[in-house]
Amino acid sequence: MQLPEVIPLFPLPNVVFFPRIPLPLHVFEPRYRAMVRDALRGSRLIGMVLLCGDWRDDYHGRPTIFGTGTVGEIVHVEELADGRFNIVLRGLREFEILQELPPHAAYREARVRWREAPEEGLAADAREALLTRVQRYLGRFGKTLAPDALDPDIDGPALVNFFAQHLDVDPVEKQALLEERSTTGRARRLVDVLEFRLRELGAPGGSSYGRPQ
Repeated sequence: MQLPEVIPLFPLPNVVFFPRIPLPLHVFEPRYRAMVRDALRGSRLIGMVLLCGDWRDDYHGRPTIFGTGTVGEIVHVEELADGRFNIVLRGLREFEILQELPPHAAYREARVRWREAPEEGLAADAREALLTRVQRYLGRFGKTLAPDALDPDIDGPALVNFFAQHLDVDPVEKQALLEERSTTGRARRLVDVLEFRLRELGAPGGSSYGRPQ
């Protein structure tokens, strides 16, 4: 798929979206209903970005957003009788906002630069450290890691992005993960985040010195 220079933006306060991962959304605000309708008539692409700063004071206007996001393709849509939508986006590629366009639609749009997809896989030591920390973190809440996640043949970027999107960590920390360009770098940064959370929670096995080298 050839990605366009201009995309619609869907800012949210608590969602950070990663490539290769599905994202279900319930769309109810009129401006974002319009965005979905326009996307369905065109490229089917929507750019997800995270709100930052004091966004509550200007939520219905143009509050500040982070400059890096992920575009998703609408792969499922259900239009409800009252005009709301249930959609599923499939993450395609990270982008950096070059310039927001002057308002001419109900929603925000931006000219973007597409980041190159990472070519390298996930280093074996980074995979092992990540899976170890994820197991300990989930165990702190009485949960377990799905056996499939331990399969060494699972694609590295998909594995890292799945954990980055779905683990219960602060959205700003997830944004920092999104801004990390390499798969191994993203995995190691997530290890650091989980290590810090384990120390906060007082979990057994949480080191006092960060990730293993």
